[in-house]
Amino acid sequence: MSQSNSGRGRGDRGMFEKVKTARKRSNASTLWLQRQLNDPYVRRSKIDGYRSRAAYKLLEINEKHDLIKPGMRVVDLGAAPGGWCQVTVPIVGSSDEKPLVVGIDYLEVEPIPGVVMLQKDFLDDDAPEALMSALGGHKPDMVMSDMAAPTTGHRQTDHLRTTFLFEVAIDFARQNLAPGGVFLSKVFAGGAENSLLQQLKKEFKSVAHIKPPASRKESPEMYILAKGFRG
Repeated sequence: MSQSNSGRGRGDRGMFEKVKTARKRSNASTLWLQRQLNDPYVRRSKIDGYRSRAAYKLLEINEKHDLIKPGMRVVDLGAAPGGWCQVTVPIVGSSDEKPLVVGIDYLEVEPIPGVVMLQKDFLDDDAPEALMSALGGHKPDMVMSDMAAPTTGHRQTDHLRTTFLFEVAIDFARQNLAPGGVFLSKVFAGGAENSLLQQLKKEFKSVAHIKPPASRKESPEMYILAKGFRG
């Protein structure tokens, strides 16, 4: 499937839907709903059958960096609602008979063919063991994380919470990735992750910041891509 950097599909031009503030809906909720209704990536996800607009972030990153390969084993941390798994399954060739993709989230996720989905909090002590068991004891070739803590509206607090999730994702990758493996994770720009990046540069052959076109310009989110795990 070819991807357009503009994120605009047929029928997007000139369309804008304004949402009226309902009696029981806050102004912030109204603005969020209006943004969703007028987001070209949200509309495309419905047409293309992806569960979230986030699928296009991974599609764009993979198109540029050619990360996901046939036969790779992949772990998706914070997988709900399943968009990244949907993108990954056909590329790696995962199936119910031979699952190569394992996802985990404390939220319930509707089944996806070719994915072993664990409904479990990744922060639970036994979560890493459960993930590795689901992979049949094989080391993953890629660990990816689109995890973000529920936002509070306080920028510094949100940044620290998401940085913590970034840190635990790094720890899982460090302990379990196959040599030569790939680590891709969301972070919030702000500087608190710099010491973690320095450590990643020692453990991977290359480390880069990425902000795919599907990531909203006003959002502080970006992604860290680390390739070539030294093991």
